[in-house]
Amino acid sequence: MILLADRNFGAQRLLADIAATGAEVLVRLKNGRRMPVLARYRDGSYLSALGDLRVRVIDCEITITTTAGKHTGLYRLATTLLDHHRHPAAELTTLYHQRWEIETAYLELKSTILGGRVLRARTPDGIDQEIYALLVVYQLLRTAMADATSTRYGTDPDRASFSIAWQTARDLVIQAAGVIADTVVDLVGTIGRHVLAGLLPQRRLRVSPRIVKRAISKYQARGPRIDRTSYKATTGIEILAPAGP
Repeated sequence: MILLADRNFGAQRLLADIAATGAEVLVRLKNGRRMPVLARYRDGSYLSALGDLRVRVIDCEITITTTAGKHTGLYRLATTLLDHHRHPAAELTTLYHQRWEIETAYLELKSTILGGRVLRARTPDGIDQEIYALLVVYQLLRTAMADATSTRYGTDPDRASFSIAWQTARDLVIQAAGVIADTVVDLVGTIGRHVLAGLLPQRRLRVSPRIVKRAISKYQARGPRIDRTSYKATTGIEILAPAGP
């Protein structure tokens, strides 16, 4: 497992606790944070340390190009994946973008599984139980989707429809169909077959300005003219070698 985290979660003790569980970490650090250079690698990354935790640091410049122009930002990433041969800096930089998938997970939990309803529980313990139940269902469905797409070489798991997986699972429970497992292991299963039959198109890279979109929000949207256009985009990544000897 690898945990992707924003720069507000780059605390030394927190990252050490996460690494102690056996999980890997890829986290963004603040650009002004000083990191010692212990060794340099051919891919432009370098070995460093956060306290007693050894990490590999990647400094990079990411440029997003759309018809509206270009936007360039500097990123500093730290990871516990120290082998630069198995995990090149450019691949990890591309992987970090997947952090935004958590927003999709929030949407699926609130809108697809809950259907926009609020939690039913009225006690703190009941809320904990209900949230854990939602997360268990979500993870099981995601596992079924990943297992299904893995049977078709080159198929991106992003093409699997969560709505189809959820609706199929719901129908199986309601109908009590196929509740007794066969002696033959079937990685695809009924849910997987429905998912593979309704794969989504390949996802396109798009960007949209970060603004407040809710009219009832207490925060004012920026300016009288708000650009709500979603732009097709291309991404350019340049790995920056650390300065110094």
